[in-house]
Amino acid sequence: MELTACVQNYDWGKLGMDSEVAQLSVANNPDYEIDENKPYAELWMGDHPCGPSIVKSTGQQLNKVVKDNLTYLFKVLSIRKSLSIQVHPNKKEAEQLHKNCPALYDANHKPELAIALTPFTALCGFRPNCEIYEFCKNLPPLKRFLGGDKSIECLNTKTPGAVKPIYGILMTADEDDVAEVIKCIANKYMPVLATYRLDELFTIINRDFPNDVGVLCLFFLNVIYLKPGEAIYLGANEIHAYLNGDCVECMACSDNVIRAGLTPKYKDVERLLDSLNYTGQLGENKIFKPKRLDANAQLFAPPVKDFAVVHIQINDNEPYTLKLPQSSGILLVLKGKRLIRLPGHSQLVIKRGSIIYLTTQMMRSIELTNPDSTDSKDAFIAYIATRNCF
Repeated sequence: MELTACVQNYDWGKLGMDSEVAQLSVANNPDYEIDENKPYAELWMGDHPCGPSIVKSTGQQLNKVVKDNLTYLFKVLSIRKSLSIQVHPNKKEAEQLHKNCPALYDANHKPELAIALTPFTALCGFRPNCEIYEFCKNLPPLKRFLGGDKSIECLNTKTPGAVKPIYGILMTADEDDVAEVIKCIANKYMPVLATYRLDELFTIINRDFPNDVGVLCLFFLNVIYLKPGEAIYLGANEIHAYLNGDCVECMACSDNVIRAGLTPKYKDVERLLDSLNYTGQLGENKIFKPKRLDANAQLFAPPVKDFAVVHIQINDNEPYTLKLPQSSGILLVLKGKRLIRLPGHSQLVIKRGSIIYLTTQMMRSIELTNPDSTDSKDAFIAYIATRNCF
């Protein structure tokens, strides 16, 4: 089944055709009209009730067609300005949150994987204690704000989770006090931030969210710079925020987000602080490595059953067959053109913007060949989201 994805126009999305989401939407449907002044933030591919994909041939919602609900939600994100400082609850927490606040939270967990399509910047997990301690020492207004030398001394250790009380002070502080610290750092300590390559990021985030507590989170959370093709995995209770760039994202089929900064949406600071994993790690340890399946495919399989993502890149004109475990999938083409042959179905030309729902039977043998009689030098790049049966 060919699909049309649901577009989400969140405020943080890239504008008009600067957005990969907008470009793919037009490639998928040439009649789709783009407003150059409107943000195109997310492309949802799946059966989530808040944005189900549409079957092109019938106009039906995918969630009305598939027999069993998909365990995953597949997305493309185009980020112009920071998403919220956030965390996703684990399964048990999600069930309790849904019970207490059904209007805000659903009952599923939301681990997620982001694979960069362009240079991509994110905050991910707490820095090691020693890095946070160093920032406090080198930024006196931050140290005073957190209680001085005595208060931050707990960070001068390797004790896991030592940052918890300090981060609690930050996130529950008075907004005027937060604003004063940010202004002081901006006026007097930008050369210090430059030594950490944080001056530009600090300025941009403070411009987009003036005097927001999330600006100071730069000194507590790892700043991750992904190259195209690199990925991060965000398990339950991992604090994070995407800052800029384009990515493919896959997650458990949920929209559960606990927010506490860099957002105009509802902030649930107390729940966020209760939910967090406070163990610090080096930023480089947050890069999630794929497994090579063959010369043309690699697998991103996180430690959950809900989802996995296969990246396909074919750089020649030779026929290629991919055989995957027995679970349905959604295929998205980002570049190039190929003829796809699937068991029990006629062949179909797929190209940039094509989105195909693949049944379990089809996943057993996905044949891709060059549809043109002449040799093409264009690479073919696609992603397949599926249940993690690997």
